[in-house]
Amino acid sequence: MQMYVYQDRILSKSITLESICINLLLKRINVIISMKSGLPKEQVATMVYQPDKKDMAILRLLQQNAKITVKEISEKIHLSTTPVHERIKRMEDVGIIRQYATLVNHTKVKKGLTVICYVSLKQHGKNAGVKFIKTINDLNEVIECFSISGEFDFMLKVVCEDMNAYYDFHVNKLSEIENVGHLQSVFVMGIIKQTHQVVWEE
Repeated sequence: MQMYVYQDRILSKSITLESICINLLLKRINVIISMKSGLPKEQVATMVYQPDKKDMAILRLLQQNAKITVKEISEKIHLSTTPVHERIKRMEDVGIIRQYATLVNHTKVKKGLTVICYVSLKQHGKNAGVKFIKTINDLNEVIECFSISGEFDFMLKVVCEDMNAYYDFHVNKLSEIENVGHLQSVFVMGIIKQTHQVVWEE
């Protein structure tokens, strides 16, 4: 039994050393490519490091429960805790894992009304777009904003307490933004499917 533990400790140290070497090598490659291409380091890191099957299995578990422990993950994917921890850290470093969040029930916090709002701008210059985006980022009611093709320029996902709250937001905030042309609101009657999982079983 003591011999087994001793061997396991040696193996863990070996795995850790290997992971450190890989991380250092990846960072050096990222810096070189970033310097030559002019791309941000985070974007280059994602291009260089591609998650394998074990990484994808880890991501699936974290998507389902961000509070899951490394030990629980290791048991589920049949990998010891050290390489699991290293894989998670590596995916955090390269931007594959962006953040850990808590999903809140909208209705329980008085944000039961969801509205999809389409926006077109009067002018479409770079500065006009930047100003609009900056303003939208400062509006708490807007929880998602997409730049889209077609008749409109942007699609917003807005949450409010009720119709009165949305009316106030629409009239006194959204419509008052400089350079906003046409607005169209679509009210969500019910949620059929809502998920943030982008990694699933093939």
